[in-house]
Amino acid sequence: MPNPRQTFFGHVIGTAMQKTIKVRVEKIKIHPIVQKPVRSHKNFLVHDEEEKCVVGDYVKIESCEKLSKLKHFKLGEIVKPAQRAFDSEGNLHTQGHKFKTIPKHYNLNEYKF
Repeated sequence: MPNPRQTFFGHVIGTAMQKTIKVRVEKIKIHPIVQKPVRSHKNFLVHDEEEKCVVGDYVKIESCEKLSKLKHFKLGEIVKPAQRAFDSEGNLHTQGHKFKTIPKHYNLNEYKF
């Protein structure tokens, strides 16, 4: 069980599941022998109750009770939202990716374009 105060920052890399996002958390460490930065990452499945996140958002995640077999974190806040755009048919586009139509509960006034 994760530490109850554990928090990470990362980028959303997937939103294909209902109320769940995949977040990639990167760590940079100095290699002890070569003395150069080495990047490593870990992917976490995170609970997103309101389904506000899209691919490209920079988010803060917080540990919580185990919600399912693989979900131990919940969405804390969206630190830096990705650029969002809507076409004439109402489809959501972010950073060159096309997504399904906007859910009815999606609050457009929450984001400034």
